[in-house]
Amino acid sequence: MTMRVTQGMLTNNMLRNLTNSNDKMGNYMEQLSTGKKINRPSDDPVVAMKGMGYRTELVKVEQYQRNTNEVHNWMDNSDAALDKATSAMQRIRELAVQASNGTYSDEERVNISEEVEQLKEHLVDIANTNVNDKYIFNGTNTDTPPISVQADGEIFSSFNGEDVNIEVSNGTKLKANVSGEDVFEGTPAIFSTIDGFIDKLNGESNENIDSSIEELDSGINNIINARADLGARMNRLELIENRLSEQEVIATKTMSNNEDIDYAKAIMELITQESLHRAALSAGSKVIQPSLVDFLR
Repeated sequence: MTMRVTQGMLTNNMLRNLTNSNDKMGNYMEQLSTGKKINRPSDDPVVAMKGMGYRTELVKVEQYQRNTNEVHNWMDNSDAALDKATSAMQRIRELAVQASNGTYSDEERVNISEEVEQLKEHLVDIANTNVNDKYIFNGTNTDTPPISVQADGEIFSSFNGEDVNIEVSNGTKLKANVSGEDVFEGTPAIFSTIDGFIDKLNGESNENIDSSIEELDSGINNIINARADLGARMNRLELIENRLSEQEVIATKTMSNNEDIDYAKAIMELITQESLHRAALSAGSKVIQPSLVDFLR
């Protein structure tokens, strides 16, 4: 049995094919204008799902990079503060060596004590270093200064010894802070040592000034050890940053390969589709039989 092909069937097929051809040209033009293979999930669900995964990974990497910047902020400011603290302590030690000279008079020692008092206040300011409204030497208690000075000049300290840990990569947290408790309240405690030295300079203590030199040396070593530990963590942070940069490049490239079009290929496909569309229009015009209206023109 032979199926009869009618004029209506030819016309409907032609119109359907022209519509499909037109849709293809529209897709190619949309790809060229956006630079993306798909512009909605329905265009290609597999590409869309992969793209969501790649984009999520890239967002994580970018967040970790922001976290490393925060760690840098903590570490750089801590290192700068410890550098100033080292200089102040070394100056106090120089004054202690001078004051231990038996030829110095009581008045000269009192003058030295005045400079030591100023250096002590400077060290208090360093211990209370505030960066972006955070007291960086007070552990996780960042909204409170670790040291307060009473009206009579007595120092009251309340250092928080908890570590500030910031996640810098998947499952890896890095200690961002330096423990003020270890630096300023170690053995011996810096401010107690300085107060004892001042008492000796003012004749309020019978102890030998040489003992203060040994204690000051221990205090300086505590600061140096803290800076060495900080330096090791800064080196590790640099390695993590390098790895994150590599992960960002890989994630961006993978996402681009998944979603971005090949412009040269897309242009060739559009040109080819335009030629096919013109040929279909030309063939279709011959398929459609002339009507009575055409002969009445």
